[in-house]
Amino acid sequence: MRPTPPIGLRQFLRARGTVPVIPNNPTRTRIHPFDRSVYKRRNLVERMFCRFKDWRRIAKRYDKLARNFMAAVELAATIIW
Repeated sequence: MRPTPPIGLRQFLRARGTVPVIPNNPTRTRIHPFDRSVYKRRNLVERMFCRFKDWRRIAKRYDKLARNFMAAVELAATIIW
């Protein structure tokens, strides 16, 4: 029995009901449309999570209680901002 070939990422996202917001590679021959303003907002959120990962306590989730973890996230967000 042959394994089924993997479907493309964009097809997978559409099958899940999400709208793919992936920019095109400049060398791509087939251009996929994407919304630049949505991509900018998505990128902003991703960069914020990257900054949170600089805080070891948040990245490793040392706090067991949700309220303590949320307090650490709020403190880090305040300092980053």
